[in-house]
This record gives sequence, structure tokens and C-alpha cells, in this order.
Amino acid sequence: MAKQQETKHATNQPNKKIENLEPDKEDSTGAFMTTDQGVKINDDQNSLRAGDRGATLLEDFILREKITHFDHERIPERVVHARGSAAHGVFKVYKPLNKFTKAHFLNDTATETPVFVRFSTVAGSRGSTDLARDVRGFAVKFYTQEGNFDLVGNNMPVFFIQDALKFPDLVHAVKPEPDNEIPQAASAHDTFWDFISLMPESAHMIMWLMSDRAIPRSYRMMEGFGVHTFRFINDKGEASFVKFHWKPLLGVHSVAWDEAQNISGKDPDFHRRDLWEAIESGAFPEWELGVQIVPEADEFKFDFDLLDATKIIPEELVPVQRIGKMTLNRNPDNFFAETEQSAFHVGNIVPGLDFTNDPLLQGRLFSYTDTQLIRLGGPNFHEIPINRPVVPIHNNQRDGFMRQQINKGKSSYNPNSLGGGDPVQAKAAEGGFASYQERIDAKKVRARSKSFFDHFSQARLFFNSQSDPEKNHLIDALSFELGKVKTVAVRQRMIGILSLIDRGLATEVAYALGLKVLKPEQPINHSIPADGKVADYQPTQVESSLASSEALSMKNTIKDSIISRKIAFLVADGVDERSVNGVKDALVSGGAVVHVIAPRLNAVIGMNNKEIAVDESFLTAASVLYDAVYVPGGKNSVATLEAEANAVHFLNEAFKHCKAIAADEQGLQVLEATYFANKLPSDFSDETVLTEGIVVNGDLKKLSEQFIQAIALHRFWEREKPRQVPA
Repeated sequence: MAKQQETKHATNQPNKKIENLEPDKEDSTGAFMTTDQGVKINDDQNSLRAGDRGATLLEDFILREKITHFDHERIPERVVHARGSAAHGVFKVYKPLNKFTKAHFLNDTATETPVFVRFSTVAGSRGSTDLARDVRGFAVKFYTQEGNFDLVGNNMPVFFIQDALKFPDLVHAVKPEPDNEIPQAASAHDTFWDFISLMPESAHMIMWLMSDRAIPRSYRMMEGFGVHTFRFINDKGEASFVKFHWKPLLGVHSVAWDEAQNISGKDPDFHRRDLWEAIESGAFPEWELGVQIVPEADEFKFDFDLLDATKIIPEELVPVQRIGKMTLNRNPDNFFAETEQSAFHVGNIVPGLDFTNDPLLQGRLFSYTDTQLIRLGGPNFHEIPINRPVVPIHNNQRDGFMRQQINKGKSSYNPNSLGGGDPVQAKAAEGGFASYQERIDAKKVRARSKSFFDHFSQARLFFNSQSDPEKNHLIDALSFELGKVKTVAVRQRMIGILSLIDRGLATEVAYALGLKVLKPEQPINHSIPADGKVADYQPTQVESSLASSEALSMKNTIKDSIISRKIAFLVADGVDERSVNGVKDALVSGGAVVHVIAPRLNAVIGMNNKEIAVDESFLTAASVLYDAVYVPGGKNSVATLEAEANAVHFLNEAFKHCKAIAADEQGLQVLEATYFANKLPSDFSDETVLTEGIVVNGDLKKLSEQFIQAIALHRFWEREKPRQVPA
């Protein structure tokens, strides 16, 4: 009775917690934007720079305050790129690049430079899934003989924004919505698309993010890009512009979106596990480092601006020269000490490299040091073992949290005589870093160069370069993401933006959303100066000099290897050992990994009474964790699998996700029990293997050859739409 009275009393009282929070609630008031000191902000869209294409100025207190606050918002987890996986390795240059750069590690062909590479998703927390639709970080720390060089990039060559001042806004928009912390590691929600639909400079990046590049098959099968345009400097002081590329030797491959969602439930550590297991097994991931080099004299020869991080240099205009190879050959010994404590910084460069006035790059130069200070406890994060250079450190910086180096002597200043003048400055000829001398003669302004106003030509180029299946995936992705947006006005505004990229694309997405393609909302571009000169900031409609670019489609990637591909063998008691071992030996010889999957764990008994070890049962395995499926012969095994719903589902799902499927002649009986049985080719010739990815053959040698050929092609996306099956 007392308990009932207590409950009644509580429900009759006002909710004091909600009441106390009322003064802290903030609704839209139309108030002016201000700094944390109450100063009204005239332009929240552009950094202060020397001329509209000039260097960002350190005096920009608005930029520094905004990014400082952003960098310190979360501890100790990274604000972005929180979920990562890493490995050690080496890099070796193929031939000296002394014509372009004096960087020692790009000229010494005899030395292997140690590297540490961290891959990551961007938006999610440390506990999120590897298979989110997201950009992937691709950060490489080179431990060179001249100090550390960090090439901090992504698996996409462009970015959402042109100016670092907008980075906090971008991340706030894509992170879980602040009122309910939903959704995790996903861009399919209102705040993200509200921001994107008001920022047309994001159009090109959105094409990449909605493409298959956002759901890679593995870290080992994705490209990497430095994103920004940097400078090479040779020993004569001559400069060239350079963009960096990482080209995976296994090719660039993805998973299907439905498959990615299933993997997130089956194994959210899928990419981490894949990288770890590949290295442990000796299947070392490899990438070639490529560069696009543009002479200074050609800076303005293109129909885009080299300093615009939302643009690529199409490979047809400037070919990628492959200059060296990186091999990852060792897993970390301790995840926290190495992967978590690694600190990358786009500002860590060595002589022979330098920055450009890319306004996104300029902001990152400030941000990285600032965020490491709070995340790793102070200014000595460079002394953590994983971050230490391989060369000695000599300077007058002292003390601070977690200091490791024990400095001797009285002097900690320069110049000094008590310490014999040490450490001394190095001349440029002695390897001292000297910034590139670029003439700057401009007014201090908050403005953007008009050469940055074209937002749609390269977005259109990307879409036009995709294969039909890739275009279908992109349309489906946009339809899915915008379908999760609850605010109809945001959906409609985004359809307007898409119509400026491709009318057919916009029409397809609009149909899926039950909307019409209307004239784009005005003004299109909300990155405008506060004085209201909207007309000056409208996007410029420019046509690319190229109709399409082969390098932008994954259809044209390498498809000649099955190294490290995971193949599922479906078996039961009575399986034909010869049918298992013959195909397994061929696949393993080609570098693939075979897992035997059965109704129960431990082992099955073959038709000759020999035990065959079982790696997984149908309870723990799933088709989405494998690249291909094989059904060996053996009458009893085949009969059991035909009646096993999990086995039939396994095959249906593999077919749905366009994977290679093979069966011994007797195993065809199991395929005929599937939903896709009536979609099987009428014959199983070499031609159908290449177009359909289905292999059935009684000759095990021939079957193995055809199956290897099919697996190497990765997926048979053309079967996806016309032959879709439920699974």
C-alpha cells in the first residue's frame, strides 16, 4: 500500500528534471551567429585568406575558435575515424624521383622505408560496424630517414567541402542527431541531407559516397588518395603539383548493400578480421603508390581548380605514374598501444614535400595537432613508441604531460652559448626543411575563388563513368538514404540538386521517393557571404572536357586473382572426398582460403569412411562472409543438403549477391532445390561461366579452372536486376 501511494505521489508531481532543463533549451530565434566571445560573425562560410586562392591566415580567430572547440568535443575517442584497424609494413620506391622531389625516401631505391597504416570508417563510434556506408580513412605514416611523413587520406579522392571552416558543420550533420543520438554510423538521416542539400559543393563527393566505393569488400581491395594537391620540391627549389594515389594489387572490389547490412549483423568486425587474418596467413596486402604530377606552369590549364578538394584530376588528363610499392606484413602487437595511440598529421612532411593553398588542407594543418593534444593527453604524443620517428629528436621543447625524453644540460633555448650553440639549425643543403617561396600579394578577405564555383561537372563525370550495375546501385543508395529522411522538404531539395547532375538520376530517385523533379530550390548555394551577394555565389554550370573516365568505374579494375578469397564448401556425411580435395587443392594453390561448412561442427564422414574436418556449421556461418560457394558430389551428402533449409538459403543468398557458385555434377541436385533453379543457364560452357558465374562440371580439373576464373571476376552484377531472388 505504501508503495502504491509513493507511486501515485510521484506521478502527480511535475517532472522537476524536465522543468530544470527548460532554461537550457534553445529554439530557433533568428539571432545573429557569434563567436564564443559574443562577436557577431559576418561570414561563416570562408576562412580568412590572402586573396581568394591564397594561403589561410593564422590570424583567423573565428576559424581557430571553431575548429578548436570541435576538436575538443569528445575524449578520448577520435572525433572522426574512431573505428580503425592498422598494420605495419614497408615501402620501397621503384626509381629515383629526383627530377621532381629531393625527398630521400622517394629517391633511395635500396632502402625499405617502414610504414604504419591505419584504415578506418569516419562517422561511427569505436563500437560501430565495419560495413557502414561511409568514407574509409587510409592514413600512412612513413618513418623516413629525414623524419616522419604522414600521408593522411581516404579511399575517395575528393571531399564534401572546399573550406576547413565547414568541417565541424559537416561532421555535426553526419553524426547521430544530438537530441536522440540516432542513427549510429549512418548518413541516412535528416540532418546530414539537410546540410548536403544546402551545400552543392558536396555533389561530387555524394556520388562517390553513394557508390559501391563506400562499401568495400575489404581494406585490402580499396584505393587510397591523398585528396589534396601537394607540392614536390626538387634540390633546385623547383616545384610541381602532385596528387597521391594508392592502387591495390588485388583490385578494387565491393560488397552488395544488402550483403553489407547482413554482414553487420553476422560479423561487424568483418574488415578488421579480414586484414588481420590475411597478414597472419602470409597473404600480405600490397598497394602501388601512384602520383599525378603537374608542372607549376600548368596550374591554370584545366577546367577545374587544382586547389579545390572537391575535384579530381582525371587520369586521362594526367596519367598516374606508379612509383613504388607498399606491403603490409605485420599485425600490431597491442591494439591500444599502436592502433589507438597512433597520431597522424597532414602537416608531418619532410624536405622535398610542401603544401598548397587548398583551404581545406590549410585548416587541417591546424586541426590535427590540436585534436591530438586532448586525445593523447598533451604535447608529448610524438614520444609514444608508435609515433616516434626512426631518427633522433633534438630541440628545445621540454616537459609537459607524459614526457619520456630525458634532456641533459642547462640550455633549453636558442641561441645559446652555454650549450655550445646546440642544437644548430640545418641549412637547406644539409637537409633542413625550407618552405617553398611562393609570392603572396593580396588583400585579406573572406571569400572563395570563382574557380571553385563549379559543383556539378565532375559529379556528372563520375555518374556517366559508372557501369549500368554501378549506376543502379547508386540510384538505390540515394533512394534508400533519402527514404530515411523524414522531412519531405529536404528530400525535395536534394532531388533538385540531383537534377543538376543528371536528369535521369534525379527522375529515378524521385520516383522511388514518390516525388517529382521540380526546379531546384533557390538559392542553390547557401555558402554565401553575409552581405547577401547571392548572385556571385551561384554554382557555375560547366561541362567537363571528358564524357567519361574509365578509372572511375570499378568495372575496369584488376580481376586476375583469387588470392585470399574465402570459399565455402557445403558438405554433409557421405560427401565424395575426391570431389572435395580435388577442387580444394586447386583453390588453395591459387591462394584462396577454403572453409568446409556442414550441418554440424567437428567433422563429417566421407563416402570412403574418411573424416573431413569441418570449419563452421550452418549455425555459425553465412554466405555473406564468403566470396564464392561450392557443392561437392556424394549422393548422401547431396541428399542431406537438398533437404537442409540452411544450405538452400546459403546458396540463394550467394546467388542474390551475384557470387560465383560451383557444383560437382552430382551437386547440381542441390542447386536445383534453390529458388534460382529456374534461372540457371541452359548449359555450363566457358561462356556462361564468364557471364553468369555458375559452374557445373563432372571433370574436377575443368571445374576447378572454370571456378577459379569465375571467382577472380569477383561478382556478376549483371545477374542482379533481371534475376533477383528472395533470400
